[in-house]
Amino acid sequence: MSKAWRQATLKRSIPIYLMALPGLIYLFINNYMPMPGIILAFKNYKAKFGIYGSPWAGLKNFRYLFSTQDAFIITRNTILYNLVFIIVNLIFAVGVAIILSELTGKMKKGYQSVILLPYLLSAVIVSYLVYAFLSAENGFINNSILKPMGKEAIAWYQEQKYWPFILVFVNLWKGIGYNCIIYLSTIIGFDRSLYEAASIDGATKWQQITKITLPLLRPTIIMLTLMAVGRIFYSDFGLFYQVPQNSGALYPVTNTIDTYVYRGLLQLGDITMSAAAGVYQSLVGFVLVLSANLLVRKLDPESALF
Repeated sequence: MSKAWRQATLKRSIPIYLMALPGLIYLFINNYMPMPGIILAFKNYKAKFGIYGSPWAGLKNFRYLFSTQDAFIITRNTILYNLVFIIVNLIFAVGVAIILSELTGKMKKGYQSVILLPYLLSAVIVSYLVYAFLSAENGFINNSILKPMGKEAIAWYQEQKYWPFILVFVNLWKGIGYNCIIYLSTIIGFDRSLYEAASIDGATKWQQITKITLPLLRPTIIMLTLMAVGRIFYSDFGLFYQVPQNSGALYPVTNTIDTYVYRGLLQLGDITMSAAAGVYQSLVGFVLVLSANLLVRKLDPESALF
C-alpha cells in the first residue's frame, strides 16, 4: 500500500470525519469525561477535600440502596415497567411501521411527522398535557366524559390503580414515533422484488408480512431489544416524576430507582449515594446486555450484536 494511496484515501475521508466530529465530541463530553466520577460511589464525599481527597467509604453507599423498606418496590417497579415498555413498544412500533410502509401519496410524510412529534416534546410539556386530561377539577375526562355519563369524577392523582396503565400509555404515545421511524427506514430498504414475486405467487398482505417483512426485520428488532434490555434498570425520569406530578399518594406505583435517588438526593444532599446508584445500574445493564446477546448468539448467531 503506497503512501500516495493512503494520503488520497485520507483526503477523501475528511468530509466524513468532519460530519462525525460533532457527534464524537458530544459522546466524549457526555459519556467519557464523567467516567472518573465513578470513584464517588466509593467515597464519603467532602467538598473541602474534593473527589480524590475524600475518605473511602467502601460499599457503604451501595448498601443504602438495599437497606431501606422501599428497595423491593423501586426495583420491582423499574424492572416490570421496563419489561412492559419493551414488549408493548415493540409490537406497536413494528405494526405502525408496517402500516406506514404500505401507504402512498403526500400524506405519508405527514403521518410520520405526527407520530414522531410526541417524542420531541419535553417531559414537562407531556406532564401538563396529561394533567389537562386527568385534573380532578378541570380535566377533560372528568368534565367531558364522566360527568355527562352521570358518573362521579375520579381523583386521578390520588388513585394508584390507574397509573400502571396511564404510564404505559403515555410511554407508548411518546416513544412509538422514534422506534417506528427506525423500523420504517429498515423496511423501506428491503428488496421490493421479493414482495412482487410473492404477490405474483398469490400471497396475501398478511402472508407477505409474516413470511418476508418480519423475518427480514428480525435483526433490527433484536438490536433495539438488546439495547432496551441494557437499560432495564434505568427509568424515564420525566415519565415517573413529572407526569404523576410527584404525587406522594402514587409513590408505590410510580417510584423507581431514578426517582428514589433523586428524592433522596434532594432530602439528604448525598451525591455519593446517587453515584452508587448510577454505577449499580450501569453494571447490571452491562451484564444484562452480555447475557441477552449470549442467548441470541446461541439461538441465531447472525443476529447477535457481537
